[in-house]
Amino acid sequence: MARLSLPQARRIALAAQGFTDSRPRSAPTVRQFRRAMNRMSALQLDSVNVLCRSHYLPMLARLGPFDRDKLDNYLYRSGEHFELYTHEAAIISQDLQPHMRYRANEVRWKAGPRLEQELPGYVDAVLDEVSEHGPLSIKDLSEPGERSGPWWGQSKGKVALDWLYHTGRLSIRERTPMFVTVYDRPENVIRPDVLARPQVERRDALKHQVALGARSHGIGTDKDLADYFRLKVTEVRPLLDELVADGSLERVDVTGWGGGLYLHTEAKRPRRLTGRALLTPFDPVVWFRPRAEALFDFHYRIEIYTPEPKRVYGYYVLPFLLDDELVGRVDLKADRKARLLLVNGAFLEERITEPVERDRVAAELWSALDEMAEWLDLDGVSVADNGDLAAQLLRSRR
Repeated sequence: MARLSLPQARRIALAAQGFTDSRPRSAPTVRQFRRAMNRMSALQLDSVNVLCRSHYLPMLARLGPFDRDKLDNYLYRSGEHFELYTHEAAIISQDLQPHMRYRANEVRWKAGPRLEQELPGYVDAVLDEVSEHGPLSIKDLSEPGERSGPWWGQSKGKVALDWLYHTGRLSIRERTPMFVTVYDRPENVIRPDVLARPQVERRDALKHQVALGARSHGIGTDKDLADYFRLKVTEVRPLLDELVADGSLERVDVTGWGGGLYLHTEAKRPRRLTGRALLTPFDPVVWFRPRAEALFDFHYRIEIYTPEPKRVYGYYVLPFLLDDELVGRVDLKADRKARLLLVNGAFLEERITEPVERDRVAAELWSALDEMAEWLDLDGVSVADNGDLAAQLLRSRR
């Protein structure tokens, strides 16, 4: 069994995610968007807009500044991708749709069946309305109902639309600038050639997803690879054995991480990796927190729903990747009224102790923040006096 070092494993993982690909010298094109999507396999969505919509940030990290409208047009109108609840709400290739159809029969959401029982005929009426007048959002329904609470209390119309979506009777056509979901019939969203393909048998579909997750992670544990498309690890383990026997994966040991890990046989093994990036909490590099801790020695928890007095680092905290390490984190907010990128906290990882290392982290982080501010059409960066990197970050801009 091959043995790798932890830095080697980190570089393999980052290369699989596209961090060894050259950044475009000019504005990224559809070709570069396609390459990045092929590397990631899934682009997770999130509605929080304190900085910007989360699905834009992985592209910024890999490609540099780009036109956000151009990306949305590519993701939702090119016919290459569609939105599906896989790794949470995510955008994936339409070619995966036949491998995902079985999921429509395994939805374990109680609200949908309860609505059909309590209001017989209502869900079918909503489906008929979308079929006749679609594409529609919740506000377009003739009887959308009212929300039952300020946070997660959904109206009957929203429950019906989501139930139809999860069970495959509707698809998501697009998201509005305010992130409102627009629904349509699947035949109006998915390419005809994809819909004409037969549904892939469940076990083969699972195996394909595991292989794709392994390719996008490059290296990982059984739990890492199962998490990529939110599969059950107990179902994944036998499939990993088959992928090893097929020659798609090999078992490896990683010093400092453990044994029995899986390496994709096509994974690149770069000797060095240079560059910097600010990562959304929902970037595949960090979205599975145990993996981020094992691979990068980076303890990371999203604190959006933590009461403010109990937060350790802040509300919307982005890890900072420098070369092949996660070296710090920043709590960011786009103050659109003041036209400033607010750094509400800047924190250095404890293992970064040498003055020259600290100086480089601060300088590279400032460059990344300055780039982000310009990309968000803000006039500058404002750093609060919070965190052990804040003062040094301020000095780096001079």
